Amino acid sequence: MATASHNNLNAKLVLLGDMGAGKSSLVLRFVKGQFLEFQESTIGAAFFSQTVSVNNATVKFEIWDTAGQERYHSLAPMYYRGAAAAIIVYDITSTDSFARAKKWVQELQKQGNPNMVMAFAGNKADLEEKRKVTAEEARVYAEENGLFFMETSAKTAANVNDIFYEIGLCYPLLLACVQFMKIIFPRWN
Repeated sequence: MATASHNNLNAKLVLLGDMGAGKSSLVLRFVKGQFLEFQESTIGAAFFSQTVSVNNATVKFEIWDTAGQERYHSLAPMYYRGAAAAIIVYDITSTDSFARAKKWVQELQKQGNPNMVMAFAGNKADLEEKRKVTAEEARVYAEENGLFFMETSAKTAANVNDIFYEIGLCYPLLLACVQFMKIIFPRWN
């Protein structure tokens, strides 16, 4: 899940979502500040790392960018097992992408780390004229499921760093709460 030494934290983060939702583009924008108009599909998964400084902590994300194709779905648990955080990505121009993102949320809620920080990202916010999923619909869904929500655009960089930063803010607090609960209730998981 994660390791900590003083105020330096390592956190495994996984991106899940439909093929073409923009998971790889979000990671590329966050890690390298780049956007490729034509991004090749991820095969299996790709690994990146990036560090963010939040308050008085440094969080090093170990980022797993998973393939969105259905044929790789069975591999996903290998990547989200033990993850401290997840970003579930959908394309705001596709109701199918939104529906599949909801299925990822359900899967993580059933099989993922119960203390996982989860973000719901409506990507491709720069394509407003093609929008099929309203921000309000996604926000309501996220609130009902204990996720935080942001619309992002890997193309324009809108909210890309912010979503990772918000996870970085939440993670040390959650880790402290979990450690506190384990002290108070030794059998607490």
